[in-house]
Amino acid sequence: MYFFVIILIGLALGYGVLMLWYTLGWKRLRKFSPAAQQTGHTKVTVIIPARNEAANLPSLLEALHRQTYNPSLLEVIIINDFSTDNTAAVIRNFPANNIHLLELSEYLDAEQRLNSFKKKAIEIAISKASGDLIVTTDADCVMGPRWIETMVQYYELHQPKFIAAPVSFYKEHNFFKRLQSLDFMTMQGITGAAAELASGTMCNGANLAYQKQAFHEVGGFSGIDNIASGDDMLLMYKIYSAYPEGVRYLKCEDAIVRTLAVDTFRDFMNQRIRWSSKADKYEDKRLTWVLLLVYLFNAGMLAMAVMALFIPVWWPWFLIILLFKITLELYFLLPVARFFNKTELLLWFIPGQIFHIPYIVVAGWLGKFGSYQWKGRQVN
Repeated sequence: MYFFVIILIGLALGYGVLMLWYTLGWKRLRKFSPAAQQTGHTKVTVIIPARNEAANLPSLLEALHRQTYNPSLLEVIIINDFSTDNTAAVIRNFPANNIHLLELSEYLDAEQRLNSFKKKAIEIAISKASGDLIVTTDADCVMGPRWIETMVQYYELHQPKFIAAPVSFYKEHNFFKRLQSLDFMTMQGITGAAAELASGTMCNGANLAYQKQAFHEVGGFSGIDNIASGDDMLLMYKIYSAYPEGVRYLKCEDAIVRTLAVDTFRDFMNQRIRWSSKADKYEDKRLTWVLLLVYLFNAGMLAMAVMALFIPVWWPWFLIILLFKITLELYFLLPVARFFNKTELLLWFIPGQIFHIPYIVVAGWLGKFGSYQWKGRQVN
């Protein structure tokens, strides 16, 4: 018994150091304030893969149409990934000259087996792009009118090769979606903190940008095209390996992209399994070791909770370590929640632990050893 407790305390201390380190990183990360009336000169191509997104596209298209950046320097390419709804018609009928539809069916056979249709769609769109700066987002997202303007100002000031930018959930109308939003906000905070500390970094394909030239210089998705996920982070690490000082995180409210939480628990698990499936594929093994620490700590917490159901003497140890975990995570999350204007979600943080710890363990395990469905496709 005590051997297990000692191991779990050791994991908890390691986790505590990690969370305090991330807290320092987020607080040190300076916010970017874009100039009020500064015009950029960079040609930008926004690339958006879309599969069965007819219901979400009108909001996205309207948000893109409202961008304050010079329309002559902005093009949008939406790639229809074999949709079975009227995704293509929604795009064609939208009245904007700089928004273009690309049909993946013109380049791939519907029966062709790929593990990552999304990477192939982005790769084809980049080959057609006229922009020097590639910006990617997802079809279920919305953004403020200064999104591209802010991205360009930051790019022209700092000249990074790759920009990770903030993503937030919205329309969290129930307990399940609020828990998703809290979990996702934590990952976003860690993304910014890790980038500031140069201790490995993360990103999300719903809001990132990179030089088209840098994409070609690192060989694009070559070498990672057989991995189902990773059109964002695995590409980022290829660029990071070539340009260690060229990857940055843009901390600015005007740059936030908002996306929707999933509706069902099954979709949630498929999403998180997809994300965790690339955990051992990162070239920068610092992140792999961090993910392993987080996984083992949560697995130990879950094991102790199960044992405490049968051996009551375990309860004090479990509650002490749980309180330690909650305190550290709330200390980290408070400034992150202030940035995203979501401090009210912290009220759901403690009850959310009942859901959070088991999902980390299950999703991490299945991400390594299982398969999942995404966008109606079975992925191994």
